[in-house]
Amino acid sequence: MGTRERPQERAQRRIAEQLGIAAREIRVARVGAGLSLRDVAAAAGVSRTTVWRIERGRALEVSLPTVSRVAATVGLEASLRLFPAGDPIRDAAHVVLLGRLRARINGDLRWRTEVPLPAVGDLRAWDATIAGLGFVIGVEAETRIRDIQAVVRRVNLKQKDGELDHVILLVSDTKANRLALRFGAADLRDAFPVSQRDCLRALRDGRDPGGSSIIVL
Repeated sequence: MGTRERPQERAQRRIAEQLGIAAREIRVARVGAGLSLRDVAAAAGVSRTTVWRIERGRALEVSLPTVSRVAATVGLEASLRLFPAGDPIRDAAHVVLLGRLRARINGDLRWRTEVPLPAVGDLRAWDATIAGLGFVIGVEAETRIRDIQAVVRRVNLKQKDGELDHVILLVSDTKANRLALRFGAADLRDAFPVSQRDCLRALRDGRDPGGSSIIVL
């Protein structure tokens, strides 16, 4: 399995790809309008070199407003849209939380972290997976829950696409998180039917817990 692309590396690659597309469109529009580099530079209030760099996709250091002005000069309108793409970065608190769970499971179970989903091009990953004889469990760690319904939807989608048997929603033991779980109890009951006690007991013994569970540590 290849090394998982870091969010910053993915962002740099994607912006380079998008600038390449914009570069070609701006150049085609400029030539089609019969405008020179100098004409566009003067109208956009930038240097001729800047326009040249934008048209060749070498404008990683050029601001979006500058690219937008150049695009407008040749009759184009730039836009910026953001889409869900993978998981947010995890901080040291997540590492500590995952460590607390790992310390409670049987040493014969296989523990892996940052496990990508199997579909090609899917940027999401499980924070960890636990594998035993005949079962694989995905672990999603949350140090602070703000929207329990959103968390459940995200976890359910990852389980559906991730080809796993069960999911553990691992939550830091804080007053705010316990309150969020209490308010979302109705949404959680069906999605996570196995109690924390039964799940931890099964994992300690190296057994399949038989279903998904919420564990607060």
